[in-house]
Amino acid sequence: MSASVDPAKDPDRHIPVLIEEVLHALSINPGEAHVDGTFGAGGYSSAMAAKGAKVFAFDRDPDAIREGQALADEKGITLIAGEFSRMEALLAERGVTSVAGVTLDIGVSSMQLDRPERGFSFQGDGPLDMTMSQSGMNAADFLNNAPEEEIANILYRYGEEPRSRRVAKAIVEARPLERTGQLANIVRKALGHKPHDKKDPATRTFQAIRIHVNRELEELERGLEAAEAILEEGGRLAIVTFHSLEDRIVKQFLRNRSGGEAGGSRHMPQKQAGPAPTFAKPAKAVRPGEAELARNPRARSATLRSAIRTAAPVSARSVRP
Repeated sequence: MSASVDPAKDPDRHIPVLIEEVLHALSINPGEAHVDGTFGAGGYSSAMAAKGAKVFAFDRDPDAIREGQALADEKGITLIAGEFSRMEALLAERGVTSVAGVTLDIGVSSMQLDRPERGFSFQGDGPLDMTMSQSGMNAADFLNNAPEEEIANILYRYGEEPRSRRVAKAIVEARPLERTGQLANIVRKALGHKPHDKKDPATRTFQAIRIHVNRELEELERGLEAAEAILEEGGRLAIVTFHSLEDRIVKQFLRNRSGGEAGGSRHMPQKQAGPAPTFAKPAKAVRPGEAELARNPRARSATLRSAIRTAAPVSARSVRP
């Protein structure tokens, strides 16, 4: 996620969250191959290319690919349409079997949030879409067809909405839903929203539906595994997340892959040694400073986690069927 700008008018003003910290974690050497898993408006990719990296950037959003091609050409970036979870196969098609760095900026982009027609936000009324790839099941499809119990479970699991059942009941009673403003008002009414409330109660519902429609957490899990597989020895992994569900997945992955799982005690026997760690001990989590928060309030929930790849091969535990 990045500062709200129009990259087509002024690409140099697109400053991604924690950019200096990400570049420090990547420690780019000129000529190295690096992956930017979420191109967006090209902020990370451009900064990486300026450091001399040969950048392979991915995005599943057709708008990002179409609008970013000119910038990619200008900066010498290879722009690839597709999910970052498929980076290993998509890079292999281009003769690339390993890279020195992988960067993942998880979640919705400012470009998507700021366009009402994409349906990601209730700040401006638009169609209930929310699809990053602009294909497949969208938010309206899910809300108008899913059982009430399933909607409630999604709101609770992905939005951490404590009154998910009340919201789901209100949604089902209001069908059919077509607009973001309509959904936001239904949630506010169900939860007793007051204009002076610090946080709009619709926020959690919108987050949950977006994550579900785009299968974001599964994409993150698969993307981490793909990065593990393609990073060379000494390769650097940097992931920026924006809420606790994402950060929990990244934190657990790095803990597991660095051998940081809890050991035994006098009450519990020591676990047998597992596969050799594929990552060294992760660096301490980094969050935005006051200056960045003043410049870009959307950075307030960002967390950067990074780690360095070891020489250990990827084990069977890392391979999904």
